[in-house]
Amino acid sequence: MMVMDTQIEARLARMIPSGATENFWHAADGWPIRRLDWPADRASRARGRLLFMAGRGDIFEKYIETFYHWHARGWHITAMDWRGQAGSGRFSSNPHVGHAYDFGVWVDDLAAFWAEWIAGQKGPHVLVGHSMGGHLVLRTVAQKRILPDSLILSTPMLAFNAHGLPLSLQLMVARVMRALMGREHVAWESGEKPGDRPDRRMRLLTHDARRYADELYWRESCPELRMGPATWGWMVEALTSMRIMARPGLLEAVQVPVQLFNASADALVSPRATAEAGHRLPHGEVVTFGPEAAHEILREIDPVRERMLAAIDDFLDRNAPLR
Repeated sequence: MMVMDTQIEARLARMIPSGATENFWHAADGWPIRRLDWPADRASRARGRLLFMAGRGDIFEKYIETFYHWHARGWHITAMDWRGQAGSGRFSSNPHVGHAYDFGVWVDDLAAFWAEWIAGQKGPHVLVGHSMGGHLVLRTVAQKRILPDSLILSTPMLAFNAHGLPLSLQLMVARVMRALMGREHVAWESGEKPGDRPDRRMRLLTHDARRYADELYWRESCPELRMGPATWGWMVEALTSMRIMARPGLLEAVQVPVQLFNASADALVSPRATAEAGHRLPHGEVVTFGPEAAHEILREIDPVRERMLAAIDDFLDRNAPLR
């Protein structure tokens, strides 16, 4: 596995790669959705095509360091925002909150983009999703809307870490709050989850201060990409989509090889739900980290991140071989 010099990584993590281009893909209804494309180096043998989908309120700029790793291994890299966040507009009049009307819109967007993205292109075609992105890419595959050669899920948002509160009760509370407060009212004031203090945000995401600072750099440099708490409308739709994913037989019918990365100390999403999904998927492989990893494993300290990248490389060598 290629490991870059740390000082070089720190510099490159704060700029778009010179060979990459930012553009917009337009959905069927005309909505402009921001994308990043970094073609494989012509000097090396192309390994295949990899599409990365980030989490709620995320920006793909946070993962440029990881894109360098995959690109060096010959992958054509594409990353795309979810509509309504980052550089792809907003659903709410407040640009700093994450809103949703129906997670199915995102499933439709991904299915349409995937069809265009693979058309006439040599594979293998790999899909990677983090957090909410992991939830949505797995749902899109499970509902037979797309068929990647391999699927990688980083701490997928299959359930919230709600300390044992049943999904049905979480959904009931969210619906009551949506009715009382309004669909676009924030479900919490700041941070990544209800009751969270801003000064604890880094500890929820990563133990690596430099990589956390990279995100802050992008937030300051590109304030139009910022997004904060979610609304009660988003909460209801997220929990509704989680209930869809929990339906018996849905994941059991997925025939795609799926690698799931789990962090047992994750305070945002449920590690138990990730482990259970791995057992339900016929070709699921779960890689579990302990207290050394927070929610964003790809942006963790070097020993943790390098273990994850090595596991992904091995998984893809076995399940998405060069054609």
